[in-house]
Amino acid sequence: QVQLVESGGGLVQAGGSLRLSCAASGRTFRGYVASWFRQAPGKERDFVAAIIWNGAYTYYADSVKGRFTISRDNAKNTVYLQMNSLKPEDTAVYYCAADDGVVLKAPNTYKYWGQGTQVTVSS
Repeated sequence: QVQLVESGGGLVQAGGSLRLSCAASGRTFRGYVASWFRQAPGKERDFVAAIIWNGAYTYYADSVKGRFTISRDNAKNTVYLQMNSLKPEDTAVYYCAADDGVVLKAPNTYKYWGQGTQVTVSS
């Protein structure tokens, strides 16, 4: 099985940057889809970004395209989310997720989840 731990969240002003990390143990990410989701208070958990086939393909929600970059380092068994030009509407708990057979944007198809890391963007 896979255990996931997110880190790198915090408080940042609008226009700033954060880099989130998702460290995996138990198995390598190789052969898995690795994704980031986010959930704001009172809202559903929404897809943010995904990376598959050892970085050959990446996908982004329209709301973050051009600002966020997902990447993976198999040697470190870690997935990253570089977030630039942050906006107050990016405020949410960010979760990493992984599985080897998913509907990419559907959170209920992922087996492995981290505990989440809070990102707060102030005006």
